[in-house]
Amino acid sequence: MAWFGRDKTQLITPADALPGRAEPLDVPDRHAVFTDRGIKPPFPEGLETAVFGMGCFWGVERIFWRTDGVHTTAAGYAGGHTPNPTYEEVCSGLTGHTEVVLVAYDPAVVSYEDLMRVFWQGHDPTQGMRQGNDLGTQYRSAVYWTSDDQRLIAETSRKVYQEALNDARLGEITTEIAPLRDFYYAEDYHQQYLSDAKNPNGYCGVAGTGVSCPVGLNLSGLNPSGE
Repeated sequence: MAWFGRDKTQLITPADALPGRAEPLDVPDRHAVFTDRGIKPPFPEGLETAVFGMGCFWGVERIFWRTDGVHTTAAGYAGGHTPNPTYEEVCSGLTGHTEVVLVAYDPAVVSYEDLMRVFWQGHDPTQGMRQGNDLGTQYRSAVYWTSDDQRLIAETSRKVYQEALNDARLGEITTEIAPLRDFYYAEDYHQQYLSDAKNPNGYCGVAGTGVSCPVGLNLSGLNPSGE
């Protein structure tokens, strides 16, 4: 396969993906914002995790660490084929991963439905293999679920938000909703990149559509057909 000049908006096949490595990348022990908390499990009892892709993970991680009920966050890669990829490899489009954020949250404070609302409103889920000026499969919108409840809520909320986008005469949602196979932590310098301790004025290309996701819905009681 000719890698140079290939279309970076086309997903790589498993057979053509880079081989990667057996050892994970080094990451810090502590969160740069929540300095008394780690970014790797085990997390405190009662917390749950979610994984979202919304474009460049720098700005996405900041959105979630600012969300009430979120215990910790981490930047990483998911949805691809290459084990323990580097940032450069992911950006090449040859691993199949998208940039994602791992969110450890307290469901007694913020529900998965609430996090899905943050997800839909925090970016433009209609752009396919890009987000704003950032182009490539690594910027695709994605939700990687870890339970049947998360899957149901993600799929149903997609239907609800699509109706809101239709009312606003905007496009079709292209978000990938799939089971989480693997989450690989990104390099140290990507973790909490936009924190005050690192780059408070750094680049953030993430922006929403301006369309609100309907609130007050008990999505866990619905199925994707809306019944």
